[in-house]
Amino acid sequence: MLKNLFNRDIITLLLVVLGFLLYILLGYDLNREDFPKLITLYGGLFFISYWILKINQDRFWLVASIGVAFRFVFLVSLPNLSQDFYRFIWDGRLLITGVSPYIFTPENLINGDFKTLGLMIRQAEQLYHGMGQLNGSHYSNYPPINQFCFALAALFSGKSILGSVIAMRVLILLADIGILFCGRKLLLKLNLNPNQLFWYFLNPFIIIELTGNLHFEGIMLFFLIYSIYLAHQKKWIKSAVLFGVAVSVKLIPLLFLPLFFKWFITNFNKGLLKLFFYYLIVIGTVLLTFTPFLSLLFFNNFLETTSLWFQDFEFNASIYYVIRWIGFKVVGWNMIAIIGKILSLVIIVFILILTFFRENKSIQQLITTLLFGISAYFILSTTIHPWYIASPLLLSVFTKYKFPIVWSFVVVLSYSAYSNEVFSENLWLVTLEYFIMFSFFIWELLKSKNKSIKFH
Repeated sequence: MLKNLFNRDIITLLLVVLGFLLYILLGYDLNREDFPKLITLYGGLFFISYWILKINQDRFWLVASIGVAFRFVFLVSLPNLSQDFYRFIWDGRLLITGVSPYIFTPENLINGDFKTLGLMIRQAEQLYHGMGQLNGSHYSNYPPINQFCFALAALFSGKSILGSVIAMRVLILLADIGILFCGRKLLLKLNLNPNQLFWYFLNPFIIIELTGNLHFEGIMLFFLIYSIYLAHQKKWIKSAVLFGVAVSVKLIPLLFLPLFFKWFITNFNKGLLKLFFYYLIVIGTVLLTFTPFLSLLFFNNFLETTSLWFQDFEFNASIYYVIRWIGFKVVGWNMIAIIGKILSLVIIVFILILTFFRENKSIQQLITTLLFGISAYFILSTTIHPWYIASPLLLSVFTKYKFPIVWSFVVVLSYSAYSNEVFSENLWLVTLEYFIMFSFFIWELLKSKNKSIKFH
């Protein structure tokens, strides 16, 4: 027995050391253009994480510690797979000067508004060129709690871009640790194996995209999961406040609000009335966070920027690319503005179907519905950046569905678009990504209890 334990410890140690080496290479010695190197490191890290968990299934806190340690590898690295962090730093530095990031575009400020306003942002030119012309030509679309995180980073980092990165990375790391503790408690309450949480916490996709590439989905997901946990405890007022905070980090949880309908009316006396107040508290919390920025100009700019995601931008889409191809064949031009609006309506209809026709008596049923709702939203979207998959991935932890895990593995194929000097998506690889994901999803549906395709 001691020999077996010793062997397990040795193998775990070797896997951890190899994992550290691969994360170091990925964080400090990788250009986004080097796609073969990226997928090699990515695949290797998935292999390592699988076996660490496989041989340590009875050591929750050891595996959790390894997950934290892997995140610390990226602490002093600049994100190399995304430019968004330059915009985060820009918004934060602009905000601490007292100027709303929703009112001016970086492009306008760089081209003259700085002088007009008598303002200065440290390293403005470097930040502007770093974020890219596309990002710099639009108003900020990051909600207030997100902006607060950017401002905190600006306050504590001084003139250093790396200092801002480290500050934001610490916030994201703390959020993931919060997900670890809160998610574990929720899994235990649902009589599920807490090790399921490692599909998220030890997943190289999460470590790379959130901690490494500095995306704030993790902070939103912490507040969302905490909110769901409190709802399960019937603490619906506190749940509503935290849900509102989640929305004020990323707007995507707004999609979930209708889906609480049946759960409330099933689990509470006067459930419809409490649901009304739940919605009221959520909306009130969101409005409260937006209050310092509210103006007619803010409203117009924010709406203009957020609408771009369904009307102008396109990347790594699935259903939309098929419809776009048909549109090219029929009319000869890109119909994104029309298709985007139609797909938005389809999403609304699907959410309403899930709201009124699916049973959501238990929290697990509710979370499964949330999973289907957000997955449908992404499947029908015109733009799917890899880090978006973090949301369905975490929700899947509390369900019997594993397709988001597969998606988190194959989504790396989308980075092939950056392997050329000129940005260009390899649609064959995009097709492969979604073929694998959809195939696995359909297989999961078919193997359900009654062998029929239902949203259970």
